Amino acid sequence: MVIPNHVAIILDGNGRWAKAKGMPRTYGHVKGCENLEKICSIAKGLGVKYLTVYAFSTENWKRSKDEVDGLMKLFRNYMKKCLKIARDNKMRVRVIGEPSVFDEDLQARIRELEEYSSQFDELHFQIALNYGSRDEIKRAVQDLAGDVKKGVLDPAQITEDTISGYLDTKGLPDPDLLIRTSGEERLSNYLLWQLAYTEFYFTDVPWPDFTKEELAKAIEHYNARDRRYGGVKEEQKEDV
Repeated sequence: MVIPNHVAIILDGNGRWAKAKGMPRTYGHVKGCENLEKICSIAKGLGVKYLTVYAFSTENWKRSKDEVDGLMKLFRNYMKKCLKIARDNKMRVRVIGEPSVFDEDLQARIRELEEYSSQFDELHFQIALNYGSRDEIKRAVQDLAGDVKKGVLDPAQITEDTISGYLDTKGLPDPDLLIRTSGEERLSNYLLWQLAYTEFYFTDVPWPDFTKEELAKAIEHYNARDRRYGGVKEEQKEDV
């Protein structure tokens, strides 16, 4: 079985999972965070080299103050705990998105984690925080336009790779497989540029219940797909 090099996940369903159990939404986020720790280790064990997860979008600020405050507290604790997770899994951690809106103490924890984990390379783990793909592309275009204005960049020489180099995911391969949990079947402003040729897998299982077996199902689905990247396989060419 072919293991996808890069798996992206939309971590959906924490709040609904908690409400179904008669618990507050914040309880679901805590359990979802605990599950993320397990899946990081499982993914690495299966041979996945890059794992990128959608943890907090630019639109999530619209949620209740109590829920947002609870998430910020959870992120603070997770960034500290992730130092050990990074060490145990030899895992490099990067935060993609626009973290400058977070309180300074959380920004400091993000910087500490990124710096500490930069020594590792067995698993590359990207956490999307205050991330929206349209915002990412907007910021990239602004930076690119600035370099054109300064004469650093010739517009005639701009390629797709040039644009990719201005995105938050600079230096990372595009995802091979996208997984979205909890039944929704949309991208929700996630990695719109990077998912051009990615295989999608949607499951009704909420994120806190997403297990090693569920990840294996997603990878089996990936293996059943015929990835042609817009081309035609040789045997199909002969039939034309």
